[in-house]
Amino acid sequence: MPTGGGKSITFQVPAMAMEGTCLVVTPLIALMKDQVDNLRRLGIKATAVYSGMSRQEIITQLENCIFGNYKFLYVSPERLSSEIFLAKLEAMQINLLVVDESHCISQWGYDFRPSYLKIAEVRERLPADLPVLALTATAIPNVIDEIQEKLNFRQKNVLKKSFLRPNLSYSVRRTDNKIDRLIYILQRVSGSAIVYVRNRKRTREIALALQNAGFSADFYHAGLNREEKTIRQNRWKNDECRIIVSTNAFGMGIDKPDVRIVVHIDMPGSLEEYFQEAGRAGRDEQKAYAIALSSGIDSAKLKKRLADEFPDKDFVYRVYDALGNYHQIAVGYGLDTVHDFSLAEFCEVFHFSRLQAHHALKILELSGYIEYTEEIENASRLLFVATRDELYKYVHRDKLTDEVIQVILRTYTGVFADYVYIDEKLIATRLQITSQQVYDILSGLSKYRIVNYIPQKKIPLIIYTQTREEIKHVRILRSAYEERRVRFENRISKVLEYMNEDNYCRSRMLLNYFGEKETSNCGICNVCLAKKDQELTNYEYNSIRDLLTKALADGPKPVKEIIHMLPFTQEKVFTVIRFLADEDEDFNLSDGYLSCTPSHS
Repeated sequence: MPTGGGKSITFQVPAMAMEGTCLVVTPLIALMKDQVDNLRRLGIKATAVYSGMSRQEIITQLENCIFGNYKFLYVSPERLSSEIFLAKLEAMQINLLVVDESHCISQWGYDFRPSYLKIAEVRERLPADLPVLALTATAIPNVIDEIQEKLNFRQKNVLKKSFLRPNLSYSVRRTDNKIDRLIYILQRVSGSAIVYVRNRKRTREIALALQNAGFSADFYHAGLNREEKTIRQNRWKNDECRIIVSTNAFGMGIDKPDVRIVVHIDMPGSLEEYFQEAGRAGRDEQKAYAIALSSGIDSAKLKKRLADEFPDKDFVYRVYDALGNYHQIAVGYGLDTVHDFSLAEFCEVFHFSRLQAHHALKILELSGYIEYTEEIENASRLLFVATRDELYKYVHRDKLTDEVIQVILRTYTGVFADYVYIDEKLIATRLQITSQQVYDILSGLSKYRIVNYIPQKKIPLIIYTQTREEIKHVRILRSAYEERRVRFENRISKVLEYMNEDNYCRSRMLLNYFGEKETSNCGICNVCLAKKDQELTNYEYNSIRDLLTKALADGPKPVKEIIHMLPFTQEKVFTVIRFLADEDEDFNLSDGYLSCTPSHS
């Protein structure tokens, strides 16, 4: 089912009608939290387990599902094979296994994740007759086949909703100045908007350009901390900010039905990604626009991604060798060791391209040598090193410090025995102070050796899944390199075909890509509209434009009224109105009213 098509309902309703807990596997932490919050607001018991939670938090949530009559347990795929999860799973009454974003299990999919392959192993631990539901918004036919194969479906069983979005107008606009064109488009189309770009730096630059042009705009990317992300998401969702400029980090799990326009300044590397991102517009089934901006250098930029994502194998071997030296792991050692990892520092030390090194690590991960987790958010940790007597003498020096310590002691157990995960925001809320004040007090206590305090940080991890090998014994799998490269090349060629096609309905191109062959022209994409425009003679077009200018001289008029006023067919008048609203700065179409303000006046 397409993005916004109601996939959650297909498992939430039947799970509520059955005894036991529904197990939902999804990689999207934002989506997990959003759905858990929504279910809880309805009085339905739901919880989630994902990377970044403490061991005790995970145990608590899993035991809630065993003893607390919880209806939904959301789990990230990385947690599936942990000893804690597998031990607790056997004691649960699971009524349905749901695999969300199931295209991630397919090597043909645009977002293959090795951790998804563990789902089949988990299925073997569950009753043989347990129903399994795999969901995805974007799967081409061979991906659909591989999903069923990898999840051990006993027979082919595909339920598919059409990808047709009759209210969504797809367009490609060619321009050498994308920022000016973006501003022009946003002036013509009112309502909430998302603008997608490829890198974090550009999100800030474009948001600033839009602010300078008078728009309410902000930026969003994976590098922001959790609090900043939440604030920016909520401002946009609540219409306090009209436009969000983002990398592909934005959108997953954010259900806003009234997005009127999605603009891609940079195209993603596959039509699956594009369709999913563009599909965030018009979920309320009202008219919406998905516009891709194209310039002469875009084809070269997309092709360059091939070289970046698949560097020479010799480079991949050098990265592997350098990684062992960086973490000081001798040949034959390192199995199951976990290391904090700074890609920027690593590349500076060994003079590697950061982008190519990142993808080399991904290739090594797919070949089975390491696990490379990007920016896992580790919660803050705290251990009291002072004795209770020493602490008692210290706390009465400062009232606020005393209150912070008392809240921690009441909230968390075992703080004198081992590190515990804490939440500065929770402590701050209970004391009605700021998170920064909590941070400052704990940092001060740490300097006086009252506590050991490790603040929350976002850092990638490298986990060695094999001992370090000599380079001559390292083997890059065909499935991790050559086969993926061919598939990536094919996906890019389809994106370029979509961007450069001027004679074929854009909606039909997307539908055909996803296996829907019995389709017709949408009538509202820029290709269809251009064809309709060509059916008008220049005389008809100019006459209608002149008549519209005169009719609107005394102010805006409803389009429904205008199309009956002119001595031309309604279809031709409406075609000219649509064209003028999109392309002519003198005309503006808003809420069903057309206005004209000639620039020469």
